[in-house]
Amino acid sequence: MTRVAGIDCGTNSIRLLVADVHPETGELIELDRRMTIVRLGQGVDKTGRLAPEALERTFAACREYAAVIKDLGAERLRFVATSASRDAENRQDFVDGVVEILGVEPEVITGDQEAEFSFTGATGSLHGDERRLVLDIGGGSTEFVVGNRHVEAARSVDIGCVRLTERHVRHDPPTAEEVAAIRADVRTALDLAAETVPIDTADTLVGLAGSVTTVAAIALGLPEYDSEKVHHSRITAAQVAEVTDRLLASTHDERAAIPVIHPGRIDVIIAGALVLREIVERVGASEVVVSEHDILDGIALSVA
Repeated sequence: MTRVAGIDCGTNSIRLLVADVHPETGELIELDRRMTIVRLGQGVDKTGRLAPEALERTFAACREYAAVIKDLGAERLRFVATSASRDAENRQDFVDGVVEILGVEPEVITGDQEAEFSFTGATGSLHGDERRLVLDIGGGSTEFVVGNRHVEAARSVDIGCVRLTERHVRHDPPTAEEVAAIRADVRTALDLAAETVPIDTADTLVGLAGSVTTVAAIALGLPEYDSEKVHHSRITAAQVAEVTDRLLASTHDERAAIPVIHPGRIDVIIAGALVLREIVERVGASEVVVSEHDILDGIALSVA
């Protein structure tokens, strides 16, 4: 067994996984998994720069994670940074801070690499040989990956719950015009993704990341978030539509009263749910298989 640590730093959250990985089978035994909402991508779509307060929130989480990694004795660490740090003019400030705290340089991966990690992490614990479309809705981008045992095609497009919220939402709840603008952006991005990825040819739609898992937890009626109940749950297209409609009609305070919504997602979950609904309808999926295993698991497996 090799003890490894993987960090995934996205637009909205930063996450840590420490696990033991079997060198031959690739079996992953989770030791610690945690997530912190840092909103690194705050304002990036508008300003092109990482905000000082967003960087400090991220560095504070990195210090916490460094202590966990040290306590658990991980032998190897890989830090992957996604959409927000790809887009920012001052990304070197981010890189320098991470190196100082964790001793490794964050890899600002491409969208295609992000998609590969997502597919590997999501499908490793699924059985069967059906063709799958893996969907990873992030804060700044969304990845589409089609494959069976291996990736056949992948594409990252710039639609994410934070990016779309900052771009279009000015009212609470959002107006019909704001909702229409989000949907238009998603449909344009889907056309772009379909140029590379045959998104409507898969047997199964697998959904990852916070927007999907939150919609699933609401659909399941959980009194509090329970990752074991969310993982590998199956949410119908009708449930996705129902939850999205509920969120679209809700105010900030009403969303805050839903116990499964993380406080850091209250403002962006509407856009995230809209992205999921548009994709489900576009590909004609009857249900979404929800996975708690995602890019973070793929990162950990890659460093073992």
